[in-house]
Amino acid sequence: MHDRLWEIVELDFSPDELLHYETLFTIGNGYLGTRGAFEEGYPGDTPVTLVHGVYDHAPGMLVPELVNVPNWLPINIYIDGAPFKLITKTTDFMRPPEGIVLGYRRALNMRRGVLTREVLFRAPSGNIVRLEFERFASLHDIHVLAQRVRITAVDGNAHIRVESAIDADVTNAGVPHYLPEFTLDDRGDTIGVELKTQQSKYIVGVASRLVSPHRIQTGSTEKRPYTVTSFDLAQEDWVVLDKFSSIYTSRDALSPLETAQGKIAEAASVGYEELRARHEAEWAKYWETSDIHIDGDEEAQRALRFTTYHILIPAPRLDERVSIGAKTLSGLGYKGHVFWDTELFCVPPLLLTQPKLARNLLMYRYHNLPGARHKAQANGYDGAMYPWESTDTGEETTPQWSDPQPDGTKIRIWTGDSEQHISTDIAYAIEKYWRWTGDDEFLTQYGAEMILDTAVFWGSRVEEKNGRFEISQQIGPDEYHENIDNSVFVNRMVVWHLQTAFAVLDWLKAHAPADHQRLVEALKLTPERLALWLDITQRMYLPFDTNEGIHVQFPGFFDMEYIPVPHYTPRIGSVQAMLGHARTIQTQVIKQADVVMLMALLGEHIGVPEGFSVREVMLNNWNTYYPRCDHGSSLSPAMHAWTAARLGLIDTAYELFDHAVHIDLHDNKGNVRDGIHAAACGGVWQAIVFGFCGLHIDAAGQPAVDPRLPEHWRSVTFTVYYRGEKQTFTVKNPALVSSSLR
Repeated sequence: MHDRLWEIVELDFSPDELLHYETLFTIGNGYLGTRGAFEEGYPGDTPVTLVHGVYDHAPGMLVPELVNVPNWLPINIYIDGAPFKLITKTTDFMRPPEGIVLGYRRALNMRRGVLTREVLFRAPSGNIVRLEFERFASLHDIHVLAQRVRITAVDGNAHIRVESAIDADVTNAGVPHYLPEFTLDDRGDTIGVELKTQQSKYIVGVASRLVSPHRIQTGSTEKRPYTVTSFDLAQEDWVVLDKFSSIYTSRDALSPLETAQGKIAEAASVGYEELRARHEAEWAKYWETSDIHIDGDEEAQRALRFTTYHILIPAPRLDERVSIGAKTLSGLGYKGHVFWDTELFCVPPLLLTQPKLARNLLMYRYHNLPGARHKAQANGYDGAMYPWESTDTGEETTPQWSDPQPDGTKIRIWTGDSEQHISTDIAYAIEKYWRWTGDDEFLTQYGAEMILDTAVFWGSRVEEKNGRFEISQQIGPDEYHENIDNSVFVNRMVVWHLQTAFAVLDWLKAHAPADHQRLVEALKLTPERLALWLDITQRMYLPFDTNEGIHVQFPGFFDMEYIPVPHYTPRIGSVQAMLGHARTIQTQVIKQADVVMLMALLGEHIGVPEGFSVREVMLNNWNTYYPRCDHGSSLSPAMHAWTAARLGLIDTAYELFDHAVHIDLHDNKGNVRDGIHAAACGGVWQAIVFGFCGLHIDAAGQPAVDPRLPEHWRSVTFTVYYRGEKQTFTVKNPALVSSSLR
């Protein structure tokens, strides 16, 4: 097994890329995520650790956000009295006043879930030392965090002093979230802090212990307990120091700090090497089903493992009341809020490879049904209307206004009001999960209620007029166009939703009659309501241009200004950023896959008028909308790649896939500093498995493939679960197979 295909490597440190690599090198274990900040810190760094579910609404802020917890990383090393720190510029190469870095390498091993850094450093004294750092967030025990530092005296006899600390003076980009009162413990060999958030009153406890072969001392300054050890190293001598940390919150324990301290004692008794072995054994289980092997494209292979890694590390393992935010647990972007990114992008790869993790994500929506029902009621509707952005409460947390623009103005954000398709997106994920897993207990006890009550919402939301049913004031996936009437994506997906609700009711009646009766009564599924649903499915308005043979994104779309999007290349940002918000909403520029997204989700069931070929309409749709899309969202290229592959547009599909799989690695959007793009990561997995490999359930009810691989891919091997059974597929390139037969 070649580790080079499992590693993301940084060979040169550049301060300009500091925040980019912090995001890339995030470690996590489904409970927390810690950005790849340096142990010793660096000016302008963002040493953020985010724990699932710990939100707070700070005074003066518009909405709540995930809270940055105390920093467990700090390890400061002094060589002959001078601090080790990364120096990138110097006027005296031989003996600069602050020392000099002679060599540097940092690598994230995704197979092992371990981040390492090696630095060859000449101290101001002239002595040269090699510093080797290693860290991991245990996948075996989610409350255990471990660091190891190996210090070698390469040239000269060096005096070493090491200070290990917990930094509790943390904010979210300057926004404080903790009450002034805190508990600090620096007794014995374990240090710790405990704080409470201001509004939500969550308690966070962090404890650490430094294990050294030399004498240690503990102490503290304001909000910073520390441990110190010092010693001499003769030339060629070396020492290994281990640091164990633990984090608990009041979501996990009655006394978070005390519990964390107990976990530290346990971890120290087990020892670093055994903890790492257990951690790596858990990662091996993950990769056994989550890895996709591409034969013929090493760069795509490595990049795909990177995107898969970043789906796995934020997926909650033991908690079904939290979910994956749009930026995972890797940064402060979008404030840790949960969007449709989870259900349509992250859930599908997990339900096929790690179904228990997918179930946890769907259960988050079940536990938050009260918030969805409250939103529906507050807006005058029945049933459950899920919020566009949510946190721990299940209430709508989308801000109504943007941050100030460069000219000082603010933009009204309508997604919380009008982007209502998320209720159907959730139903889509639930149905897909049930279809692939056969988890009938989940459907009867949880999933059916969500599908049916969101269907109740749509039944009260649609409007009967013009002899048909319409839906006004919507925002489809294309968020450049706000408060439009009759989005074809929304209207068609609502029809799918109601049809699925009928199918679920029929199944319940046949296989779980008691649950059928319970839900019919609880959700008031009267004959009149069901008759309305049926009527809606038959008379819903689906905008379609019979002359062009295309679905119309929404009536009036083609009356707006046409902008030749392909001409705006090369570009760094979106076309919207160039044209401005006010002009863009009056043009045919599309933010992200909309009609194309509909084709990805429903495929041949997209719905076309009688007399039209489904494939012909889909090709017409593609040729119409693909040139108008500026991919202003990171999730767009992967959905286009999936659809293009199924249409046989393989070169275009690969070009889009290549862009999508490198969005974070290459910082294609210029904002990876804010966190990983979760939807893009989940999207590329689907582009390969559903797009290039064509995985589907066939007419016999069994998983099958229909490969349309890029010409240089010899084969793709992947593993999925179908109704509890693990199945591995090796999809060979039909073109290469046929050529080898000639």
